[in-house]
Amino acid sequence: MPADGLAAAVRATLGFGADQAEDPVPLESVTLPPPRLTLPPPLRDIGSTSMLDRVRCSLGQAYRDVVRAFRGRIDHPTDVVVRPRSEADVMAALDWASTVNAAVIPHGGGTSVVGGIEPRVPAHFDGVITLDLGRLDKVIEIDPVSLAVRVQAGASGPALERQLSGHGLTARFYPQSFEFSTVGGWIATRAGGHFATVETHIDDLVESVRALSYAGAWESRRLPASGAGPSPDGWLLGSEGTLGVITSAWLRVRPRPACRASRSVWFPSWVAGVDAVRDIAQSGLAPSNLRLLDAGEAVRTAGGDGDRCVLLLGFESADEPVDTRLAAALRRSRDHGGTWEAGGSGAAAEQSWRSSFLAMPYLRDPLVRLGVLVETFETAVTWDRFGALHESVTAAVRDALGEPCHVSCRITHAYPDGAAPYFTVLAPVRRGVELETWDRVKQVAVSAVLAGGGTVTHHHAVGRDHLDGYRHQRPAPFAAALRAAKSAVDPDHRLNPLCLL
Repeated sequence: MPADGLAAAVRATLGFGADQAEDPVPLESVTLPPPRLTLPPPLRDIGSTSMLDRVRCSLGQAYRDVVRAFRGRIDHPTDVVVRPRSEADVMAALDWASTVNAAVIPHGGGTSVVGGIEPRVPAHFDGVITLDLGRLDKVIEIDPVSLAVRVQAGASGPALERQLSGHGLTARFYPQSFEFSTVGGWIATRAGGHFATVETHIDDLVESVRALSYAGAWESRRLPASGAGPSPDGWLLGSEGTLGVITSAWLRVRPRPACRASRSVWFPSWVAGVDAVRDIAQSGLAPSNLRLLDAGEAVRTAGGDGDRCVLLLGFESADEPVDTRLAAALRRSRDHGGTWEAGGSGAAAEQSWRSSFLAMPYLRDPLVRLGVLVETFETAVTWDRFGALHESVTAAVRDALGEPCHVSCRITHAYPDGAAPYFTVLAPVRRGVELETWDRVKQVAVSAVLAGGGTVTHHHAVGRDHLDGYRHQRPAPFAAALRAAKSAVDPDHRLNPLCLL
């Protein structure tokens, strides 16, 4: 769509937005300080100090990253990008970092929305090396008996699925960043995926993880389960590159689904929809999709009427019909006032939402050009606190932004004891103060989340942006244990410093 047409469409939909789109600063106009490090001969074939590589690996995909990239503002550029082809290359880069006093930041798909890959490091380091693991992208081994695969950490979602499809297998792990994010990134950030219930996080797919650290290789034994002390994999899940560079993992996979059934269920109020989600989540029916969109979210992404919220309800199986489970979930939905199209699948709302879900990351750039603040944040909280947290967070964000603004919410994942609300914020913002505006709003939102009993993140990770909230959330003895573990495997604290710690 032409820029002027998009501007008119945005104003008609949101009620605000600039008349003309602002052009981004071209790459050739961006200035970076010269790299502080010089690649040694053994790494020159796999290293780069080009402008494009340094810019690409210095920002993630949060709203504040998009704004800075748009303005050509790279606050903390990396010095060198190294693309290892093997574990030996990874160790060579780590050894080099020790000799030149450089920090090391593992990099997967670059989709962090919490400052997890930005080279904001302590001043005592003499440079930053970004380890781009994209060349380590192969499925190494398939165990069809145990339904597991060994895959390198740099494999993106599509690359993994392509290599599994010929064997009739799938990981069925689809975060919104699926197109670019990687297996190693999923593990390092404890990412949330396709399933709205039961197997919601990458944790549920991990059988074993291998990582390289300054204390040596860290690899757990392949087991379906174990009661032998704290899990080595548990330390690496969510470690965000601070305890080692994840190089490969064994993941549980499954036959590709053949049986599916879905329905879009409409509710007269958000409260009624939430009650239905809780009922279904506690029923043991285990739907693959159980996502509730409030009226604002539904009207923008699922063809809603602006008054009702919609529940996207779906079941799938490799070989067993799922219609009976769908019927049982619909009965529970009806008990809470839910209605749906008689005799049809009700797939229109689901398809509309799915298209919007996949397109949203691509729409954000044009919205930034039109002076629209667009960002999301998420949490998880127990059912007894859910209603109060939703109200307090929504009110806090609206008060911080003033009118006009849109604050909408959807439930992305649901558990017997609670759910993960995911908030979307859209508001007009004056050009030049976008970062200050969002930082202020984000601080208010995180404070309301923590005060309401929620977690600082359900699946976006901690990074550098959520560090204060994470410090508030974690127990002090655990923080001390984490610092000790960090010192044991990374004595100089050069692996992704200022993340988690």
